[in-house]
Amino acid sequence: MATINDNYLKLPGSYLFAEIARRVAAYKEANPDADIIRLGIGDVTQPLPQVCIEAMHKAVDDQSKAETFHGYGPEQGYSFLTEAIIKNNYTDRGIEIAPDEIFVSDGSKSDCGNIQEIFGLTNKVAITDPVYPVYLDTNVMAGRTGTLQDDGHFAGVTYLPCTAENNFAPELPKEKVDMIYLCCPNNPTGTTLSREELTKWVNYAKENESVILFDAAYAAYITEDDVPRSIYEIPGAKDVAIEFRSFSKTAGFTGTRCGYTIIPKTVKGRAADGSLVPFNKLWNRRHTTKFNGTAYIVQRGAAAIYTEEGKKQVKELVSYYMENARIIREGLKAAGLQVFGGVNAPYIWLKTPNHMSSWDFFDKLLHEANIVGTPGAGFGPCGEGYFRLTAFGNRENTKRAVARFAKLKF
Repeated sequence: MATINDNYLKLPGSYLFAEIARRVAAYKEANPDADIIRLGIGDVTQPLPQVCIEAMHKAVDDQSKAETFHGYGPEQGYSFLTEAIIKNNYTDRGIEIAPDEIFVSDGSKSDCGNIQEIFGLTNKVAITDPVYPVYLDTNVMAGRTGTLQDDGHFAGVTYLPCTAENNFAPELPKEKVDMIYLCCPNNPTGTTLSREELTKWVNYAKENESVILFDAAYAAYITEDDVPRSIYEIPGAKDVAIEFRSFSKTAGFTGTRCGYTIIPKTVKGRAADGSLVPFNKLWNRRHTTKFNGTAYIVQRGAAAIYTEEGKKQVKELVSYYMENARIIREGLKAAGLQVFGGVNAPYIWLKTPNHMSSWDFFDKLLHEANIVGTPGAGFGPCGEGYFRLTAFGNRENTKRAVARFAKLKF
């Protein structure tokens, strides 16, 4: 009989958002007339920028004629997109990225999860707590961790607590680690690392020959000057960091699927024989073997955001969600809740009142206010006692949700 990958059995019974969906479905079945406002999963609600729609319509027409038809494209991405990304997100910020250091994909979630395949199984992994579940779960699936402990942590993983007490800025590990996952602006807390704080991490990685896996999916939402838009703004980062970027929240591509990963050729790991090997080479091999490239039509839509009109429309889209974040943040503060985030990110991270557990608060919101959010405990033990709301709803529902919060008794 075929055997299974037993590492999957180490994981909790269901993915966080699957459990949320199960609870909401059960409540909805029992209360079919409930007017539920969903501010839980980080999915966008506004249409794609019009420039993207127009570009994709034209790309569809390209596929109808032999002379403009596109079949298999380059797995790393069409040059019309990669060149636009490099110029607008890197060169214009004084960062040099070579064309063969960028890999277009179907989204940063896939890349964040798959990147661990090119790292050895003996590497020590460090993650923040709370954390976006994909970073941890994929390393568990690969066998890079031990089993789940009674305290909610996996054995063999270095956890970096992020709480109000340390201003959600993780401290450097006291032990040597090899793979460091950082997300800035952070999901779920909505907080950021300053230039000075991020410099400490780059210096640590250089001193310990570590690699930083830097998720910058929310870079477009940064408003404060002291928060780097890319880790490569930090001197030396191109030697130790891999960066993930996405069009999902920047331009509403959650259902359209497009992202990219930057792997400088100067980021290297050690082979069994002691030689140094560029991770770029390994990822290119993995990417070309397991991926046939993002659809031509989608890449044309993505490239459109870098036109002058595209930049304007994306700015308007981001501003729409950040205004929602302001409404939620200020509304919850007025209701007497302790609130974090929502300034450089579309997430609001709140402290549950009266020491209520995250899941109890979830149930209270669902049953008493018909609002769905995300329990902080689902992001790790340090998320217990916290709760995440997203600003990706529409304006009307955002205001209605805040009004419902104001009526709750805690």
